[in-house]
Amino acid sequence: MNAVQQEPRASFDTWGPWALLAVGIVAAAISAPLTGMDGRGKIVSAALVPAGVVLQLYWGRVKRKQPGPSRTGVCLYLLRWAIAFVLTWANPFFAFYAVTGYYTAARELPRRLVMPGLFLTAVTMAGSEIGGWPPRGLILWIGFFLVLAVNMGMVTVFTRYALQEQTRAVVQADTIAELERTNTALQQALDENAALHAQLLVQAREAGVADERRRLAAEIHDTIAQGLTGIIAQLQVVANAPDLTTARTHLERASALARHSLGEARRSVHNLAPVALAADGLPEALKKTVGEWGERVGVRAEFTVTGTAEQLHDEVSATLLRIAQEALSNASRHARATRVGVTLSFMGDEVTLDIRDDGTGFDPAAVPPRTRTGGFGLDGMRARAERIAGSLTIESEPGHGTALSARVPLVRDDR
Repeated sequence: MNAVQQEPRASFDTWGPWALLAVGIVAAAISAPLTGMDGRGKIVSAALVPAGVVLQLYWGRVKRKQPGPSRTGVCLYLLRWAIAFVLTWANPFFAFYAVTGYYTAARELPRRLVMPGLFLTAVTMAGSEIGGWPPRGLILWIGFFLVLAVNMGMVTVFTRYALQEQTRAVVQADTIAELERTNTALQQALDENAALHAQLLVQAREAGVADERRRLAAEIHDTIAQGLTGIIAQLQVVANAPDLTTARTHLERASALARHSLGEARRSVHNLAPVALAADGLPEALKKTVGEWGERVGVRAEFTVTGTAEQLHDEVSATLLRIAQEALSNASRHARATRVGVTLSFMGDEVTLDIRDDGTGFDPAAVPPRTRTGGFGLDGMRARAERIAGSLTIESEPGHGTALSARVPLVRDDR
């Protein structure tokens, strides 16, 4: 905006004084008989007009080298005022040239000399407006001072207005520049946020894929792997059975377990929900699971429900059932327990599943990391609980059994 405003001013500084000087010369030549311009005035004008031309040429060179207020500019301003004052004395119509001082004072003079420079120009203009220098008689002198006062009043008002406009323009330019910087910073922030958002989407997608893989691994382990483990165990018993009746009994168990595992696998393929929960709620499913497990492995297993049983969300029920199945599988494979107790507790806004055995126990801090050939293990159970904002705690000691407790939020079925 400043650049747009300064272009006309710069152009006027270049050609304005020349145009006004030319207008003054023409007006003075035409009005010479009417204003009583004598021979001496013509001689003075003939000498000062070329001086004004030389001054403008020199001033143009100075401004190209040193734009803005300077000591040289002050001297040239005063010299031009003196030439214009004398020319106006010779002929009032040379005031066209003198008026240049109004337009150039603010740009050619230091701020402290602007008003004095405008005052000198106003003196010249007031003398021209009353008919020329010198005023003749008291009335003309009074008129001169009145016209001078009016000129100075107008100059003061217009100067103040110009300064206000200039200040407003500077503030506006600074505001625009600040807005541009802010917009640039905002655009950079938006670009960075877009890049971060894209990165977060990629990370979230990768995390989702990894989580789904872990979940699928747990489901496969809890269905096919555990079923096959049970079948193998039953077949090993058959291989060492002392009589046909015992072998047939374990073959029937292996066959039932195979059918059960097949159903679990089919169910998992469809929606990864345990078959035991298809027709029963969690308490009934846990009761059947614990009973069948105890009968299959020959261990006394008891199931208890405390609190008021509620219909839980499918994901909560499936998670607790899978944890119970994994814990029972661990008890049969590692603990060599003779008694296992499973308790499902409904406690207000939480559900707790506790599995206790009197087996060999172990040191939780010394559990080796899971291998490809091992089970899903404690880490899998903990991951299941944490996936639904729950937790898993394990208390065990070599020779003193194991107690496992899973605590999850009580989320009711929304159907």
